[in-house]
Amino acid sequence: MNRQHYVFPKWSNMLLPTLIAVSTVVPLYVVLLAAYGFSPKATDVGYQPEQPIPFSHAVHAGQLGMDCRYCHNTVEVAAKAAIPPTQTCMNCHEKIKKDSDQLQLLHETYQRGESIPWVRVHDLPDYVYFHHAAHISRGVGCVSCHGRVDQMEVVYQHEPLSMAWCLNCHRNPEPHLRPLGEITNLAYDPMVELTADERHQLRKLHSIDPSQDCSTCHR
Repeated sequence: MNRQHYVFPKWSNMLLPTLIAVSTVVPLYVVLLAAYGFSPKATDVGYQPEQPIPFSHAVHAGQLGMDCRYCHNTVEVAAKAAIPPTQTCMNCHEKIKKDSDQLQLLHETYQRGESIPWVRVHDLPDYVYFHHAAHISRGVGCVSCHGRVDQMEVVYQHEPLSMAWCLNCHRNPEPHLRPLGEITNLAYDPMVELTADERHQLRKLHSIDPSQDCSTCHR
């Protein structure tokens, strides 16, 4: 009587459906996870919270040409860009459109000596260290990270601000470099206004050699 010899025991056939499911589901899960990781839902691209007062950057920074540093007055000296205190707004609106219904909260908080509860749009995780002054002082303009806020009626997050996005700039910073006098000129495009040699000279002038070490941003 001939006996059949099996490479695997018969009970292993019970594992076949499981193996097929795993070989199908796991790669699909990895693909979906990667897709989600790069989607706007994960990177917050397009995040546009409602603010307590309808402040228009398109009007203030665009039509009126106000310098970013008038409101965000710490970007050249500190790690964080300050959210303007109520007094900064009142410097103008104590006289301009002071009776506007849209500015009622502004006047109320000012009278109470409180700050306007602005909602931060660009809010990095606590485990990420970013220094505004270190970038501003070396010729990286506001628009590189924040986009054309002078054209935004309501400010939204324009870039992913992900680790890969930051590293791309650290590896090739020259397309983002501009003369220090053009830092807040949101319409200035270094790739149009400067030659490759001029951008390279700016890099040498400011001794720009961005670190790619983990501890630079994760401290």
